[in-house]
Amino acid sequence: MTSSNSAAQIARARWSLIVLFALLGLSYSSWLGRLPTVKEALNLTESQLGVVFLAGAIGSLCCVTIAGHLVVRVGGRTLLTISAVGISVAFILEGLGPTLGSVPLLALGIFLNGCFVALTNVPQNVETAAVERRVGRAILPHFHAAYSIGAVVGALIGAACAAADVPLVTQLSVTAVVTLVVRLVLIPNIVLDTHLSDEERWDRARTARQRRVERAEVRAGIVTPTQPRTLAVLLRSRRASLGQALGAWREPRTVLIGVIIFAAAMSEGSANNWLAIAVVTGFDRPEATGALMLSVFLVSMTVVRLAGTRVIDRYGRVAVLSVSGVTSMVGLIVFGVAPHFSVAVLGIVLWGAGAALAVPLGISAASDDPLKAAARVSVVSAFASSASLAAPPVLGFVAEVTGTRLALTLIVVFLAVGVAVSRNVAPIQRHSSEDTVVPDEKV
Repeated sequence: MTSSNSAAQIARARWSLIVLFALLGLSYSSWLGRLPTVKEALNLTESQLGVVFLAGAIGSLCCVTIAGHLVVRVGGRTLLTISAVGISVAFILEGLGPTLGSVPLLALGIFLNGCFVALTNVPQNVETAAVERRVGRAILPHFHAAYSIGAVVGALIGAACAAADVPLVTQLSVTAVVTLVVRLVLIPNIVLDTHLSDEERWDRARTARQRRVERAEVRAGIVTPTQPRTLAVLLRSRRASLGQALGAWREPRTVLIGVIIFAAAMSEGSANNWLAIAVVTGFDRPEATGALMLSVFLVSMTVVRLAGTRVIDRYGRVAVLSVSGVTSMVGLIVFGVAPHFSVAVLGIVLWGAGAALAVPLGISAASDDPLKAAARVSVVSAFASSASLAAPPVLGFVAEVTGTRLALTLIVVFLAVGVAVSRNVAPIQRHSSEDTVVPDEKV
C-alpha cells in the first residue's frame, strides 16, 4: 500500500470522500424520514419495528468484525465497489417490502444494508483519517458534516415525498440508482492507505492460485513430502493476517474508544430511527413535521461539525468530547420531558449539537497509528454496530410503556459512561525506543 501522494491526489480524495459521505447520509435519511409510512403500511407497533431494525444491526455486526481484514486482503477499491452495489440493492428491497406488505422482504433489505454499509464505513473512515494525516490538521469532522448535510437533504426529500404521497418504492429506487452511479465514479479517487499496488495484487492472486493447485494435488495424492508443508505455511500466514486484524480487540485504549463510540452511535442512531416517530406520536404532529424535526437535528449536527474542527485544534479531543456528551444529555432530557413542542425543538437542537463530534473524534483517535488503523477502526465500528443491535429493541419495548419520547432519555446513561472514559481519545505518543502506544497527557 502506498503512502506518498501528490497534493492533487489528496485534494481529489478529500472532495470525493466528502461526496461519498453525503450520499450515505442522503440515502439513509431519505429512508428514515418515511418510517411512519413503513410503520403504517405494515401495521407495526414500536416494539415490532424495533425488532425489524435488529436485522440491520445483525448484518452490520456480522460484517464489521471482518471488514478490517478484508480491507487488507482485497483493498479498499474492490470492497467499496462491491458494497456500493449491495447498498443500492438493499435500498430497493427496503422500498419493496412495505409496498408489497412483506415484513420479511423489508427485514432482508435492512439486513443487507447493514452488511454493506459496515463494509463501506471501515475503508471509508480509514481513508478519511489518511487524508487528515496528510493535511496535518483536524478535518475529519468535515467528512461527517458532509454526511449530515446529505442527511438533511435526504430528510427534506423524505418529507417532500411524504407530503406529495410519492410511493416509497419509487423514491427509494430512484435514489438507489442515482447514488450507485455517483459512487462508482468516485470510489477510484479515494484509495490512498487502502490501495493495493499491481505487484501486491499479483502476489496475492499467485498465492491464491498456488493454494488451489496444491489442494488439488493433495486430494489427488500426487504431492511430494515437501508440498503439504508449503501449503501449511501459506495457511498459517493467512491465519496470522486475520489474527493481527483481530488483535486490536486486546488493546484497552481501542476498546474504551469503542465504548465511547457505542454511546455516541446509540445517541445519533436513536435520533435517526425514533425522532420522527417520537414527534408524530408524542405531539400528535403529521409525518412531514416528524421528518422536518429530523432535519432540525441533522442541521444542528452539521453546523457543529463544520465549526468544530477549529475548536478541536484549540481545546483538544478530550475537552470537546466531554462537553459534547453533556450537551447531548441535556438535549435528550429536555426533549423527553418538554411540556410543549417549542421546548422540544430546543432539546432537539442541543441533542444534535452534542452528538456531532463524538463519532468523528473516536474514529480519528482509533486511526492515530496508520499501520493499525484498519483493524482498530473495524473494532470501534463493531461497537457502533452493537449499539444499533441493542438500542432498537430496548427502546421499542420501553416506548410501549412510557412513550417514545421518554424512552429516548435512557440514552443519557450510556452518554455519561462515554464522558467518563473520554480521556482515551487523547492523541497517542509513540516512543522511539519501543513499539508501544500510550495516551498523550496533553490535549
